[in-house]
Amino acid sequence: MIRDILNGEDFKLGLFSPNCSGGLAVTKIPDRWSASWEDNLALAHAAEAAGIDFLLPIARFIGYQGDTNFHGSVLDPIVWAAGILASTRRINVFSTIHTAFNNPMVVAKQLATLDQLGGGGRAGLNVVAGWNLPEYEALGAPMPEAHDDRYGFAAEWLDIIDRAWSSEGKFQYDGRFYQLKDSESEPKPRGGRVPILNAGSSPQGRDFAAHYSDFAFTIIPDAATGAGIVTSMKDAARGTYNRGVGVLTLGHVVCRDTRAEAEDYLAYYADEHADWGAVDYLMSLQGLHAQSFTPEMLQTMRSRFASGHGSLPIVGTPEEVAEQIREVSDAGFDGMTLAFVDYTAEVTSFGRDVMPILERMGVRTPRE
Repeated sequence: MIRDILNGEDFKLGLFSPNCSGGLAVTKIPDRWSASWEDNLALAHAAEAAGIDFLLPIARFIGYQGDTNFHGSVLDPIVWAAGILASTRRINVFSTIHTAFNNPMVVAKQLATLDQLGGGGRAGLNVVAGWNLPEYEALGAPMPEAHDDRYGFAAEWLDIIDRAWSSEGKFQYDGRFYQLKDSESEPKPRGGRVPILNAGSSPQGRDFAAHYSDFAFTIIPDAATGAGIVTSMKDAARGTYNRGVGVLTLGHVVCRDTRAEAEDYLAYYADEHADWGAVDYLMSLQGLHAQSFTPEMLQTMRSRFASGHGSLPIVGTPEEVAEQIREVSDAGFDGMTLAFVDYTAEVTSFGRDVMPILERMGVRTPRE
């Protein structure tokens, strides 16, 4: 179950952004990830066979321009999750929801339905407080000017979700952003609630995740820096909010038989054929409207944005890839998501070549 991440018994591995065209690779190569339903269904089955623990989608409503309009084609996370949960038996599936664009009472019922669809314990909710101004404008939604106000809205939104799942019968809600009268929500998730994940790399985002989420999902520049981030987030959750939180990060993988082959392929898709127009547009949005990256990080991370949307690069042979994942585990993280250029084929080889090494290292428990 998704809740097992908190137990710390095993370093969990997920796949990030398979429902979005391109995945995390901002590239123009002809065989870039299509994000079609057929590809996603094949990937879900391959991920189960490889021992991947969970799938995490992105919610997008407009693309990032450039020659490919990166992330211009995105499968809806709720509908996508329903199809994946109905078609698999073991893998856990999050749904990514923007608080600004979705009513919390509707989402509470949708997630309770997904929980039943997956047999109980396999559905999760990834909450996005919002940062992309052009997306707000495209949907006709006002974007609060203050960064803190977006998190204040999200906190109230999550409070309503919790009330919907915990209240028997009707309840009232009188908040700054929402006023509800005689609200009720049935069915409930089978365990009373589903696990909640929140991505935040700004100080406010990390504090919000420590306060409200079961799992905090944060970008790191390297494993050594990540160790301090994990400590601060877990200390904040325990010391300030008297609760535990699992901490996850994200990376993108290029694994080949030799280091040279891996580096050559990385250069091929993320340098020679990068969609630099989309990369620069995406980075400008991050700099203007988000605080996930410091200005210094944005200046030095252009190539990392091309190869994996700013996530941690994990490049090399199966042994080197496994060692880099172990470094993240040793930094104190409870798990991480991975992205690939060709998710299905590369997840299959990852399960065959890398998973056994992680098991020998003690990072993963051998599968029965």
